[in-house]
Amino acid sequence: MTDATATRLTQAPAAPAAAPDEAGASRRPFRLAFRQIGYEHRSFWRNRSRAFFSFALPVILLVIFGSLSKGERIVERGNIPFTTFFVPGILAYGIITATFSNLAASLALLRDQGVLKRVRGTPLPPWAYMAGRVGSSTLAMVELVAVTLLVGWFAFGTHVRTSTLSGLGLGLVAGMVCFTALGIAVTAVIPNADAAQPITAAMVLPLSFVSSIFFVPEKGPGWVSHVAAVFPIKALADALQFAYDPRTAGLGVAGQDLVVLGLWALAGIVLLRFFRWESRRS
Repeated sequence: MTDATATRLTQAPAAPAAAPDEAGASRRPFRLAFRQIGYEHRSFWRNRSRAFFSFALPVILLVIFGSLSKGERIVERGNIPFTTFFVPGILAYGIITATFSNLAASLALLRDQGVLKRVRGTPLPPWAYMAGRVGSSTLAMVELVAVTLLVGWFAFGTHVRTSTLSGLGLGLVAGMVCFTALGIAVTAVIPNADAAQPITAAMVLPLSFVSSIFFVPEKGPGWVSHVAAVFPIKALADALQFAYDPRTAGLGVAGQDLVVLGLWALAGIVLLRFFRWESRRS
């Protein structure tokens, strides 16, 4: 046996060592997605206008309205403090701005600039890029929820009871899924980047004023509350307020409101098929 033959026989069993590389390659898209989340979130905080309207504005509204109404009580809701109603209400508004408004406006802008089109020509899988956008908005929402809960507790003495934490958590998750799906889906009706902010504001603001966020619905006409109940903004506000309400017994899970959020989330997911990566002008 020659030295060359012996060398080949000795090295032959080393072939299966390529398996770890294949496993690493299969995990690579997920690593890319996680890295994209970090990049998108840093980009979110560097964009001052996005950070202000999606994160800072709800906290500012909480401080202003909470300070002006501190000490007031709502007779229509068992004489509970106004802040017990308003903190979860503004929490719902914050979730909407951090997910729905944030995603709709930023994706419309990126589509108009041709960024989404160019992403599809890069090694980064489109789903990983979208995971980065969604992950960033989810992180912003989690941060906003934490700040809102802390401000409500330490500034106004309003906090959720441990017995209803599960109801609050379910409401937060349902709201995040619902408004994330709707935020991506609504870009199909946004013609260009200039129209993104006005269209999202027109969808959110009017319903926010009649959906148990800024004002108690019992003080207004009944038909307004019935119309608002069809939409997910009121369902989210009611679900969170139910968990905060000291009169609530049990786990604080608002089943009917979660069903409404689930149906709107399903509608948003179905409508994702109309999402466009390219502008109509391209």
